[in-house]
Amino acid sequence: MTSEAGLDLSAPGLLDFLPDLPLSNAAGDTDFPAIQSGIDAVLAARSKPLLIGGDHSVSLPALRAFAARDIQPVILHFDAHPDLYDRFDGSPWSHACPFSRILEEGLATRLIQIGVRTANAHQRDQIERFGVECYEMKALPDRLPIEASETVYISFDMDALDPSIAPGVSHLEPGGLSMRQALGYLQQIRGPVVGADIVEFNPDCDPTGMTASTVLKLVKEIGGLLAR
Repeated sequence: MTSEAGLDLSAPGLLDFLPDLPLSNAAGDTDFPAIQSGIDAVLAARSKPLLIGGDHSVSLPALRAFAARDIQPVILHFDAHPDLYDRFDGSPWSHACPFSRILEEGLATRLIQIGVRTANAHQRDQIERFGVECYEMKALPDRLPIEASETVYISFDMDALDPSIAPGVSHLEPGGLSMRQALGYLQQIRGPVVGADIVEFNPDCDPTGMTASTVLKLVKEIGGLLAR
């Protein structure tokens, strides 16, 4: 299990798989305390968390755990959607809202979004309100605007990728990133990566396993950034 940078993640002590958190999967923020506690336990062990699976709402309790330890990273967010609704279907805790809550609570120093292609008027207002650095697919940067001195948290929604290579998601949005584009951005990161999540994979929509293999590739490459 070797990353493109040549790091063997199967080496002892580099990558450990923990059991699933015992969640209720109830609506709202019911499971947030358990997620935050689970992340805090990883940080207390002087390790770095990589969350796999779940909807994008899990990023909020994860970043709360970092903030509780005085870590406020730059968030590098890959997604087809800005996930900046104030409320979605009446809920402030929806998978479509986490970055509004994260920025309201001051859990990050910057939010940089890559691959967005669905921003509506409300979310554009939110982008302006919070000063989000949102790079849509129609205007991607050549280089990530992140300094080597900045601490980074990666949040990767699988629908950032084009459905032709990652169909196993609940909200398909054509015109997305290629895998090589996504990896190219990840490989530009020079500073410390303190944590990450890979979210919104839906195995029920992935009969051939193509998206699962893509998730595994991201685990290797993001895991390599965490472990270096």
